[in-house]
Amino acid sequence: MQKITPNLWFDGNAEDAVNRYTSIFDDSSIGPTSRYDEASAEASGQPEGSVLTIDFELEGQSFVALNGGPQFEFTPAISFIVNCPTTAAVDELWTELAKEGETLMPLDSYPFSDRYGWTEDEYGVSWQLIHDNTIPERKIVPSLMFVGERCGQAEEAMEYYTSVFDDADVNDIARYGPDQAPDEEGTVMFADFTLAGQHFATMDSAQEHDFTFNESISFIVDCADQAEVDYYWDALTADGGEEGQCAWLTDKYGVSWQIVPAVLPELLRDEDAEKASRAMKAMLQMQKIDIQTLEEASIG
Repeated sequence: MQKITPNLWFDGNAEDAVNRYTSIFDDSSIGPTSRYDEASAEASGQPEGSVLTIDFELEGQSFVALNGGPQFEFTPAISFIVNCPTTAAVDELWTELAKEGETLMPLDSYPFSDRYGWTEDEYGVSWQLIHDNTIPERKIVPSLMFVGERCGQAEEAMEYYTSVFDDADVNDIARYGPDQAPDEEGTVMFADFTLAGQHFATMDSAQEHDFTFNESISFIVDCADQAEVDYYWDALTADGGEEGQCAWLTDKYGVSWQIVPAVLPELLRDEDAEKASRAMKAMLQMQKIDIQTLEEASIG
């Protein structure tokens, strides 16, 4: 199981998006679906019985799709790089993902790849499609872009994240040169790093952008017990991070995380609807999740 799972916030069309993505990617599957009960519907303004979350997988990468409402819109600050072993695979995905979307960088040949393009799909989620003949199969990597007042913080953020997670390291870094204004020489043009054995990418961009990080894409951290919940909560809210509700937080760079004990989805999906409802009501009152309180509430 992945330690870190991207969570995508949709405005009522999570089910449609999941069905679309799993029809595009060959190695894909749809997992459990949870629905709004009375308490969560009242708290969120969503219809009772409607889809709350859907677990799904694309090319070995786990995701969660959430119907959260209109509060947040996807931005290219967090995108998903799809490394493809052939140029034909890039073209195939581009045809599907760029359909009814918006092109951010045209599908073309670039100094760093003979086949690359960056597109927003019909839901607003950003994808970078690139030919990489060093891999045997398609691989998806989340990418963080630091823009505006956060431009220049990519390397610092990598060091921070790799200090928080085990099995983590900063790998290759490509830097801007002196002739690549407006980007400052030495800042990160592209870098690869690992957290909990999972690959991530990051970059700085001094170009003019009207977006930054928001809660539309967050990262769920799967925690075995309360000690892990406490550790990640404290580490990721340190030095200017902000606590949110229901396991959510924002770190000092503006990236959103959900610190979730493994027992939480089990309790919320319990076959006993009353038990699940009691767990949901308790969770809605929390910021950081308290497992003992949650379990006691579910018992009643």
